[in-house]
Amino acid sequence: MKERSIYCLNNIAKVGTDRFRAGYTLADTADHAAGILVRSADMKEMTFSSELRAIARAGAGVNNIPLERCAEEGIVVFNTPGANANSVKELVLCGLLLASRGIVNGCAWVKANAADENIAKTVEKAKKAFAGNELMGKTLGVIGLGAIGVLVANAAVALGMKVYGYDPYLSVRSAWNLSPLVIHADKADEVYAVSDYVTIHVPATADTKGMIGADAIAKMKNGAKVLNFARDVLVDEKAMAEALESGKISCYVSDFPNPLSANLEKAVVLPHLGASTEEAEDNCAVMAVDELQDYLDNGNITHSVNYPDLNAGKCVTGARVAILHRNVPNILSQITTFFGQNGLNIENMANKSKAAYAYTLLDLSSPMPKDTVEKLKAIEGVLRVRRIEG
Repeated sequence: MKERSIYCLNNIAKVGTDRFRAGYTLADTADHAAGILVRSADMKEMTFSSELRAIARAGAGVNNIPLERCAEEGIVVFNTPGANANSVKELVLCGLLLASRGIVNGCAWVKANAADENIAKTVEKAKKAFAGNELMGKTLGVIGLGAIGVLVANAAVALGMKVYGYDPYLSVRSAWNLSPLVIHADKADEVYAVSDYVTIHVPATADTKGMIGADAIAKMKNGAKVLNFARDVLVDEKAMAEALESGKISCYVSDFPNPLSANLEKAVVLPHLGASTEEAEDNCAVMAVDELQDYLDNGNITHSVNYPDLNAGKCVTGARVAILHRNVPNILSQITTFFGQNGLNIENMANKSKAAYAYTLLDLSSPMPKDTVEKLKAIEGVLRVRRIEG
C-alpha cells in the first residue's frame, strides 16, 4: 500500500500513533504530510500543503480548525466524539458535589488554620459554614443529550436525582442509551424552571453562544446552580456575575478559567480538566488515528465535521476513486457521465451530502489512469479527486 507521512501538531498518545500500519511515518513538518493530528493547537492561520488530505482532531471541539477553508481545499476534518465522554462525565459529577457542599472553602479553611494546635476541636464549630446539601432528591437539568450529556443524566439518576433532559436533535443512539427515568423536555425553558442544578453539554455554535444568559437565568429557580463543562462561550459570564451577586444563582462551576470567571464570587473554576485524563487522551488518539488511516487507505469517512460520513468498506481492488465536491444540482450526473465517456465502468457507487458539500466513492472495474484525474477535476464544483490504491 502507499507510503504516507503524518504530522503531529500536538503531542499525540503513542497508543494511538502505534496503530498506523507499516508504511506510515511521523514527519517533522507538515510540508508533505498526507494527514495532520492535532489537539488544541490553533490552525486558523496555517497554510496547508496541496498534499494534505485530512486533519484529525484528537478531541471533540474543532473551533481551532478553519473548517470552511478546509472543505474548500478538499481537506476532510475529523473529530473524536465520545472518546473523552467518560472523563468529562466524572468531572461533571465532581462539579455537582463541589456546587452542593462547601468543599473548596472548607479545604481553604483547613489550610488557613493548619497551624492551629486545636484544629480538631475548632473545626467542629467552623464546619457549619461548609455543610451544604445532598444531591439525592434534587433535580438536575441536562441541556444537550449527546455522548457526555447521556452519561451525566444516567449517572445522576443512579445518584437518586430527578433528571430532566433537553435536546431537539436527540440521536437514535443517545435515545437508546438514555435511562427511561430521564424526563425529556420539549423546551429548554421547562428544564430551567424545575432544576436545582443545570448542566450544559452542547457544541459551541453561533446559535448556542451565550445561551445561558440573562433571559435563561431569569427562568431558573432562585438559588439554582449552573455547571459548564462544555465550552466557555456558552455562558454569558457578565450575566452570570450579576446573577451570583444578586443570589439568583447560588453557585457557578466552570472548567474554563478567564480573567472574569477566575474572579467571580461564589464560582468554582477548574483549570480545564474535563478531558485531561490519561484514558481520555489515549481514547482520542486511537479514534483519531483510526479515522485518519481509514480515510487515507480506503476513502471511508467517519466522524467528519465538514464532509458527510460514508463507508464503502476496505479497498482491495486498487480501482477506487474518492471525489469531494459541492452539493449542487447535476454534479453527480456529470461525474457518472464522465466515467462512461472515458470508458471506465462503475461497479459500485455511494454518495452522501452534508450542507454545502458532498462526497462520492466509486469502485471501478479497472484502475483510473492518472491523466484522467485532472480531467475529472475540471468539472465545476469538484474540489478534490483521489485514486485509492488498495
